[in-house]
Amino acid sequence: MSVTAAKGFTAAGVIAGIKASGRPDLALVVNEGPDAHAAAVFTSNRFTAAPVQWSREVIADGRLAAVVLNSGGANACTGSAGLADAKQMAEWTAAEVGCDTTDVAVCSTGLIGVRLPMDAVLTGIELARQDLATTGGPSAAEAICTTDTVPKEAVHTSPEGWTIGGMAKGAGMLAPALATMLVVITTDAVVEPDALDAALRTATGFTFDRTDSDGCMSTNDTVIAMASGASGVTPDAAEFSEALTGVCADLARQLLADAEGSAHDIEVRVEGAATEADALAVARAIARSNLFKCAIFGNDPNWGRVLASAGTVPAEYDPEHVDVAFNGVRVFVDGQLGTDRSEVDLSGREVLVEVHLHAGDASAAIWTNDLTYDYVKENAEYSS
Repeated sequence: MSVTAAKGFTAAGVIAGIKASGRPDLALVVNEGPDAHAAAVFTSNRFTAAPVQWSREVIADGRLAAVVLNSGGANACTGSAGLADAKQMAEWTAAEVGCDTTDVAVCSTGLIGVRLPMDAVLTGIELARQDLATTGGPSAAEAICTTDTVPKEAVHTSPEGWTIGGMAKGAGMLAPALATMLVVITTDAVVEPDALDAALRTATGFTFDRTDSDGCMSTNDTVIAMASGASGVTPDAAEFSEALTGVCADLARQLLADAEGSAHDIEVRVEGAATEADALAVARAIARSNLFKCAIFGNDPNWGRVLASAGTVPAEYDPEHVDVAFNGVRVFVDGQLGTDRSEVDLSGREVLVEVHLHAGDASAAIWTNDLTYDYVKENAEYSS
């Protein structure tokens, strides 16, 4: 039930008429309490969408009673009018659920530079309020989809009696800085805002921030976590942080698996780095190489493209002592030719590329996908 798996939450997803396709396009998630604690992380894109500007301001006090989300329009690069629209969405939602306007976050996704049809948005908010239910998580997850082929949901239930649930949307523009696309996470654990914020930033740092599908950062990326405290259980901080990271990792992998047109899910793992920052820099450079991604699409373990990408960042290592492996086959060893690339099988969906720098003990991984004909077609026709 994703965001309604945790006690104290209701949700709904409805057809408001924002999308020309007539598919579900507005979702509402409400925290019934007793707590209204919340935290969030947002895109670092300088062209920040109006909903992000609004939500960043209202989350500052660590409280949220509701989140209203729409697909079918990003409300980004729409100026002061767009910001007024985001505020209006919060005001309408607050009136419907009976809370303060400043306790409502707003999320939007879709085409940039187009005003939302506010009459339809109002209709959707009213309909969603009528449909709110403790079983409404799946419908909410469906309503935030754009080019997604499936909704993304995840749940963790602790033996101690508390639960974390989450939903996400995203299938392109997955190259985040602290967040990725739209994600709402709920928990019925008793967690104070500061602790929730710390756990969320740790979780996103190890998951969404390392999911790099296409090197393109959205203007609307938002991850929101809300805690109702309805279980009455205060979890161990480390245990809660680990569980939250697990839910975010689950959602991040689902985002990657649904990446537009992809045929391979790729983990680029860099080991033996002098620092974690070096490992991340090398892994991200490889993951963002279109040549590398095209090679994987063609089932070609082209280790030369891996090395060429790794060499573009100022990490500390000796190029004469680097190893590269594809799915466990070491094709480049200690700066020399290794096993022939013909021994590598890339016919499966999962691909593991390992690079060992022999410069230290640090490691990091980036999750990405290949670059296919379908990705180009999807994005060539996105606005049409």
